[in-house]
Amino acid sequence: MVDVADVQGNILQGYRHPRVRHLILSVGDAAEARAWLGATVSGAGGVPQVTSQAPWDEKPSTCFNIGLTFEGLRALGTASQSLASFPTEFVEGMTARALKLGDIGDSAPERWPAPFDKPRDIHVIVSVHAKEVADLDRVQRQALQNARTFRLLGVREGFNFHGDYVHFGYHDNISQPRFAEIHDPEDYPDPQEMAPLGTVLLGYPNNFEGLLWHVPDPVELGHNGTFNAFRILAQDVVGFENYLTEAAKYLLTQAGVDELLPPGAETKIGAGLSREAALREIVAAQMCGRWRNGVPLAVSPDTPDPATPIPEKQLNNFDYAANSSCPYSSHIRRTNPRDAQIVQRVANNSRRLVRRGIPYGPPYDPAKPDGVEAPERGLLGNFIGASLGAQFEAMCTDWVNVGLQDPRVTGSNDPLIGANAPETGWFDVVLKSGRTFRLRSLPRFVRSRGGAYTFLPSVSAIRYLGSLGK
Repeated sequence: MVDVADVQGNILQGYRHPRVRHLILSVGDAAEARAWLGATVSGAGGVPQVTSQAPWDEKPSTCFNIGLTFEGLRALGTASQSLASFPTEFVEGMTARALKLGDIGDSAPERWPAPFDKPRDIHVIVSVHAKEVADLDRVQRQALQNARTFRLLGVREGFNFHGDYVHFGYHDNISQPRFAEIHDPEDYPDPQEMAPLGTVLLGYPNNFEGLLWHVPDPVELGHNGTFNAFRILAQDVVGFENYLTEAAKYLLTQAGVDELLPPGAETKIGAGLSREAALREIVAAQMCGRWRNGVPLAVSPDTPDPATPIPEKQLNNFDYAANSSCPYSSHIRRTNPRDAQIVQRVANNSRRLVRRGIPYGPPYDPAKPDGVEAPERGLLGNFIGASLGAQFEAMCTDWVNVGLQDPRVTGSNDPLIGANAPETGWFDVVLKSGRTFRLRSLPRFVRSRGGAYTFLPSVSAIRYLGSLGK
């Protein structure tokens, strides 16, 4: 059993606060930074206290957590023996792993704005979750009250849209790994097996029988910690919606389109929709694997509003049978194959990640088109797992951007988040008969705008780091 009071919060269970602010810091004075870390778990010094995974009677108005880069651990004075015990991908950092992540072209680190253009300067990422902006401001002032301790390099802030929707119009935050030691399976109906704690925490069994991920030395530093891929992902909302329109117009010209949308069936997609508008929603659903309201195609292939409504907690109660209505190349099927037969048979459940994402930038209103200087909008994403290489990077390389899990999609990229290009990008819309319509000229809709690999130490590890040099 895990001591949840020793695990930083937002890992095993999410906070679901409507706002977050990420403070990107560089260590100014190592001794003062170590003292600050110790104070965040001791109650001393007037700094915010790290929020653990321990249950609370009443949800606090703010939550506070800490991630450290490899350079941050070095700047704090971590012993060279300890530094050498961390995995290669964490040591090298996100920018050095760009090719594996599909960070090429406009997404390449060379295009990232400050402070991500100087990754070695990024040492600490503090995340503050809150209900109100005033709470974010207050906690930031408390955290950075001593100007010598840290240098504030940048701030990234996000807020939830009503109903947990994101910029592309999909209901999000639906599917997450569940842990037998933490979650009651009766509360989360899902035929996918519960994830072992080692999926996300160091020091526990994982999906690989007989294999434990190495815990960095000493055990006081590594145990109950985990790794996070912090990503700033800009979303081309206008480009996405325009592509759906062009795809629908193309499908209307194809013989056999009635197999995809029989005459009169558009009313099942939405009241008052034209055939073109209904086809837009079908393409959007097939690209994702869910209708925009979160209903999975595997359960309801013809309508987002089945006669028997699907409760929120039932939205993951499905598998991918041989006759599944979910396309092989859809986003949710590529990133989590569930029970589907894939080429890498042992990999089905080995690349599961805890995802904590929140939109940034203003919602897009098609009735009020952006001006010349369109605001950037996208997702602040945290992809948490015990192995950056075997989970996050393997998923990005093999599944998202190569399609190795199934020969029918090999050579294509994820239609929503993949490194597509109009010259080479494609997606197959699947008909009930199994025939496909290939949509070509698929552009890239999501671009990387920065990020970092961080280590999320346990509460006791933060205390240990605070004691270095004493």
